[in-house]
Amino acid sequence: MTYKLLFVCLGNICRSPSAENIMNHLIQEAGLTDTIICDSAGTSGYHIGAAPDRRMNAAAGKRGIELQGESRKLKPVDLQQFDLILAMDRENYQDILYLDREGKYEAKVRLMCDFATQKTDKEVPDPYYGGQDGFNHVIDLLFDACNGLLDYVVNSEEYQAKT
Repeated sequence: MTYKLLFVCLGNICRSPSAENIMNHLIQEAGLTDTIICDSAGTSGYHIGAAPDRRMNAAAGKRGIELQGESRKLKPVDLQQFDLILAMDRENYQDILYLDREGKYEAKVRLMCDFATQKTDKEVPDPYYGGQDGFNHVIDLLFDACNGLLDYVVNSEEYQAKT
C-alpha cells in the first residue's frame, strides 16, 4: 500500500507543482518511492494541461529540482483518493473544503505551512504576479515545509499501518 499526498494551489503551475516535485525529490533521497506518492492540482481550471511556470522552474533549478508535470483541476474524487491534501493558502483550503459537501474529508486537509519548521509563514504566498525573489522565497519555504511534512508522514500511524 502507498500513502498518497496531494498538493493544491490556485492554478497548479507555481506552488503546488513545486511542492510535488520537491517532495518527490526528498522521498527519493529517503528511499521511500515505493511507499509515498505525490500529485498536485489547482482549485481553478485556468491552466489545465500547462507545464509549471518557467520562473518557478528557474527558482527550483537553483536548488537542483526540475519541475515536471502538467496542470490539472482538483476533482471531488481527489478528496477520497488521497491520504493527505495540502493547501498552499487559506483560500485554497476553503476551496478544497467546498468540494467536500458532506464534511467527510476535512481531517485530511491541512495547510502546507503547518509543516514548516524553520520559516514562520502561515501561508505559501502566490509568486505569480511578483518578481523572482518571490519565486525563490516560495522554493525555500516549500523545502522547509516538505522536510517537515516528510517527517510527519513517516512517523504517522496511518503511514505505519499502510507500509
